[in-house]
Amino acid sequence: MIILIKVGEREKHAKAGIKGGPETQYMPYDYWDSLIHRTQVLAAANEPTREVLTFYAALLLAQKEIYENLRGREHWLPSGNLEEDLSVLRQVMPILLGVVEKHGPTVLAEESLVFMNVTEIEVDQLLIQQWRGPSDTRFFEKALLQPYTKWLVETNGQPIDRDLEKKEGRCPVCGGKPQLSILRTRDDVLEGGGRDLLCATCLTIWPYRRVVCVNCGEEQPPKLGYFRSNELKHVGIEACDSCRYYIKRIDLTEFGLAVPLADEIAAAPLDLWAREHGYSKIELNLIGL
Repeated sequence: MIILIKVGEREKHAKAGIKGGPETQYMPYDYWDSLIHRTQVLAAANEPTREVLTFYAALLLAQKEIYENLRGREHWLPSGNLEEDLSVLRQVMPILLGVVEKHGPTVLAEESLVFMNVTEIEVDQLLIQQWRGPSDTRFFEKALLQPYTKWLVETNGQPIDRDLEKKEGRCPVCGGKPQLSILRTRDDVLEGGGRDLLCATCLTIWPYRRVVCVNCGEEQPPKLGYFRSNELKHVGIEACDSCRYYIKRIDLTEFGLAVPLADEIAAAPLDLWAREHGYSKIELNLIGL
């Protein structure tokens, strides 16, 4: 049973990866393995979300294979101009489609069969549409572009033909929306941990102010709420009563073994609660929650 508690806000982010300064952090190369393992552990331990986590683990295996395929190509690096890289992405897309057809829910499995039979021109148009005007409801495009964009930023690349507004609360690298919020121990924050955001597109992590709505910038404490369940105390919801949007938070200061993207999906009941109370999510995860 989920018992939600509204609690008051409390007041080592380090340079990592190939590029970036103190303002950004990139995932290590064991990122996929740690995420897959954590998802499998959570699936085994959580009956209510077992089915969705089992599918997510299969999806992550496909994304890892795509990432390693792109990373292992000789004499090729992503250009940041998606139109120039489409021929490569079309080659790895069957990896994603095959896994979804085999392991995905009925609706996605049927959509994967449709994707398998569209023309190259149509595939290119769908990917470019997602690249330049991102939507969290385009599952296949988002799932394919995550490993591509991750490898792009790790190789010092920048999105060239993705002219998204670089504004507060958006990824400083690619302009994407944040998928979730993370609390972690940071040298510049003495109590309660610092707050980071994780990009839904390129998976970059960057620091962000603690007590402020990521969506609208609201800073008045009475307008900002934090809700969590007794069963998943390290996962919660940061909700704003001004714009009625929310983002999930993973508190690594409370449970350091969590892997944010996996634990966020395991806490799916929190998303259902938020929607029942009139909040919309800033960015749906790959599972559509």
